[in-house]
Amino acid sequence: MKIISALLFFAALAARAQSPVPVNPEAEAKEQAELQQAVGEAGASTVDRIRALELHLKKYPDTKQRAVIEEALAKAAMESNDNARIAEYGEKVIFNAFPPDSNETIILLDRLIRALVDKPDVQRASRARALVRRYETDVRVLRAKNEPPPGHMTAVLWSEELDKAMARALALDARATGYSGDKAAAEKLALLSWEAYPSAEGAREAGYWLSENGNRAQAIEYYADAFTLEDPNSTAADRAADRTRLGELYSQVSGSEKGLGDTILAAYDRTQGLMNARRAAMKAKDPNSQATKISEFTLPAIEKSAAPLALGALRGKTIILDFWATWCAPCRAQKPLIEELEAHYKDSPDVVFVTIDADDDPAVAPGFIKEQGWKDSGYFEAGLARLLAVSSIPTVLVIDPNGRTSSRMIGFIPDRFKDMLAERVEEARAVAKN
Repeated sequence: MKIISALLFFAALAARAQSPVPVNPEAEAKEQAELQQAVGEAGASTVDRIRALELHLKKYPDTKQRAVIEEALAKAAMESNDNARIAEYGEKVIFNAFPPDSNETIILLDRLIRALVDKPDVQRASRARALVRRYETDVRVLRAKNEPPPGHMTAVLWSEELDKAMARALALDARATGYSGDKAAAEKLALLSWEAYPSAEGAREAGYWLSENGNRAQAIEYYADAFTLEDPNSTAADRAADRTRLGELYSQVSGSEKGLGDTILAAYDRTQGLMNARRAAMKAKDPNSQATKISEFTLPAIEKSAAPLALGALRGKTIILDFWATWCAPCRAQKPLIEELEAHYKDSPDVVFVTIDADDDPAVAPGFIKEQGWKDSGYFEAGLARLLAVSSIPTVLVIDPNGRTSSRMIGFIPDRFKDMLAERVEEARAVAKN
C-alpha cells in the first residue's frame, strides 16, 4: 500500500467537503491549518500520521472531514499491519468510501476480515461473515465484467488472480463461519476454497476444520498439502506450524510419527501434480503465462495476418523495445525519430527494433496505427510491460545481446531523443564485442 502524501490527503479533504459554504469560516480554517500542520509534521511516518489523525478526531469529534480522515486511517493501518485499527476504521469506511467490485476494495476487505478473525470470537466472526459476502460478490462481479484486466495483466493471469481471490474469500468465510459455531459448514467452505485454487491457506483451513469435526485422517492429508505446496504466501513460520500440527495429528491416529514421511512425499507428489496441471492449462491458453524472462515471451502481432514474434529468436542481438499507447501524445512525436534510427540500422542484423502497444484495451490499436500511417504496426505487449515494470509511457528499453536491460528511457526529450537512443544502442552493441 502506497504512503498517502499530504498533498493527496488534502486534495481528498477538499473534494469531499460536505458544504460549499462553511458555517464558521474562521473555525474551519483554524481546524484545517492544524490538521495540515499535524499531517505535514508526520511526514512519511505511518505511525506518526495515525497519531496525528487520531488526535485531530479526538479534538474535533464533530469535524466534517471525519469520513475522509477515517479512510486515511484505514489505509495507514493496512500500511503498518495494525489489525486493531484495520478492524476499527475499515468497517466504518468499507461500504461508503470504497467503490464496489474494485481491487482497492477487495484488498481492504481481505485485510479487514483477517483482522476480525485473527482469533476465535463469536461476535467478531459474525461481523466478518457479512463482509465475506461482499468479498465473494465483488470477486464474482469482477470476473463477470467484460473489461480489460488491470495493470497490463493478461486475461489468463487475471483469471488466475480471481481464482486466488475467491479461494482467499472462501477460506476466510470458513474461519468466520466456524468461529461463529457452525463447524460443519466451515469444513465445506474450506474444501471449496481448496477447489477454487489450491493454496496453503485453504489446505490449512480444511485441515483445521476436518480435525475439529473429528476427521483426523483426512485432516492429515490437508495439513500435508499445506506443508508441501509451493505457495509464496506461506511463510517459514506457517510451514513450521503445519509440520507441528501434522506430527501431532499423525501420532494421535497412528501412535507415532512412523510412516509420516511417506504421507508427506505423497502430498508433495499430489500438490506438484495439481500445480503442474494448472500451469499446463494456463500455458495452453496463454504461451506467456509462465514466462519470467524477456526471451520466454511471444508477442502477438497487431496486424492479424502477421506472425507473432518469439523474443527468444532474437537472442544475441541488441533489441530496442518501444512501448507506446494510443493516448500518448509524446509517442506520436517520438515515433518518426525511432523510424529514422531504425532506417539507420537497416543493414545491421544485430540490431532489432520492436514496437509494442501498451494500451489497456488492445482493440484500439489497429485503427490508430492505420490513422497515423505508421510503417510498422508492431505487437501487443501481452504481459511483457508487467514483467519489465513499465509504468510510464513512452518508455524505450534497450536490451543488450546477453538479454540484460542496458538502458531505460522514460519520457521524451525532443531535441536529444534520437542522439541519446543511438548512443545507448551503441553501448549495448559493444557488449557483444567484449
